[in-house]
Amino acid sequence: MKVVILAGGYGTRLSEETRVKPKPMVEIGNRPMLWHIMKIYSAHGLNDFIICLGYKGEMIREYFADYFLNHSDVTYDLQKREIYIHHSEIEPWRITLVETGIKTMTGGRIKRIRDYVQNETFCLTYGDGVGDINITELIVFHRNQNGLATLTAVQPPGRFGAFSLEEGDAKIMDFREKSDQKTAWVNGGFFVLEPEIFDYIDGDDTVWEQQPMEKLSEDGMLIAYRHSGYWQSMDSLRDMEVLEEKWRSGSPPWKIW
Repeated sequence: MKVVILAGGYGTRLSEETRVKPKPMVEIGNRPMLWHIMKIYSAHGLNDFIICLGYKGEMIREYFADYFLNHSDVTYDLQKREIYIHHSEIEPWRITLVETGIKTMTGGRIKRIRDYVQNETFCLTYGDGVGDINITELIVFHRNQNGLATLTAVQPPGRFGAFSLEEGDAKIMDFREKSDQKTAWVNGGFFVLEPEIFDYIDGDDTVWEQQPMEKLSEDGMLIAYRHSGYWQSMDSLRDMEVLEEKWRSGSPPWKIW
């Protein structure tokens, strides 16, 4: 099964980093966010990727063009003009990079890769979120629901300090700077999709999360797979710092490989 990753947006809410690189290339633990996402899928045996490029897509092209040499022990014999690879720990990935336009919306990017997935079920996710998603279970769940699109529903922890107030009392009780309180279910990405979803997308100006998903919902074809484990998107500098802190801990919860 192919995995499509949306990697072409501007990432304006993380402008401190995305002024010079696309959001999926922002590094966590000296590895791009894109790499972390691919490793999650690879841990479940999915190694055929289609990456939708747009903003600063050339940086993603360069990263994978140099990936083999940058992750191998190499001898360069300049006189003979030969390269010797001694040792390499390279993932068994097949990567198709597709230019989907600078200003194309998420739905338009999906529509543009139709010929690459053809008439097959495929996975889709964003280039800025990680989690300990059981991809294998997600796919099985999707196949048992008879829908066209399954999204992973998550409940991220509260972004703001939480506290309790007794009725009629102005005193704050039990303040917590980092709240573990769960919010409403939200779209966490990590979709499984049938090729029929392409018919719900008009063109480049279509936002996947609007008309297509709304129409799929109306048709009873949009299914939610509930994920109660770890999930974190990288929408801001603070989110990036949280992910970096988790990585430095030595046991980041999304590292399932």
